[in-house]
Amino acid sequence: KIVQERLAHQDVVERGWLLDGFPRTGPQAMALKRQKIEPDRFILLEVPDQILVERCVGRRSDPTTGKIYHMTFNPPPPEIVDRLVQRSDDTAEAMGKRIVMYHNNVSAILGYYSAVARRINGLRGKQEVFEEIKQFIHGSIPYDLSGLPPRKPIPTPEQ
Repeated sequence: KIVQERLAHQDVVERGWLLDGFPRTGPQAMALKRQKIEPDRFILLEVPDQILVERCVGRRSDPTTGKIYHMTFNPPPPEIVDRLVQRSDDTAEAMGKRIVMYHNNVSAILGYYSAVARRINGLRGKQEVFEEIKQFIHGSIPYDLSGLPPRKPIPTPEQ
């Protein structure tokens, strides 16, 4: 109901919407479908479980600026390290539970969205992942659940 109410706001009607990490279960996907809330695109970022845990447990936020850091992949400046905080659920144990839930539910969710989905390799660099997502959203690369990178267009004779 919360999602349905928010999607009815004028800014969403005009600009569109993105749901990050939702739906998480088949029943949630079914509830969205019953409410006629259906995405034009569905992105499945693929990252091995152990990498997800590593990304999660190293995450820290700066309460002063709101900026997010990663202690290995995007380290903070040394002078602010002491004020950084870690979310209480950014632990290996909590992430393990989320990963199990994901694996138990992903097939049911994809059953609703496979016709509009693209599997994207989340192990590549941020810019490369971003570019593929952007191309998919804008319709310049197709739906595809194989996880393979997008094919380069065949050049025309003029090229």
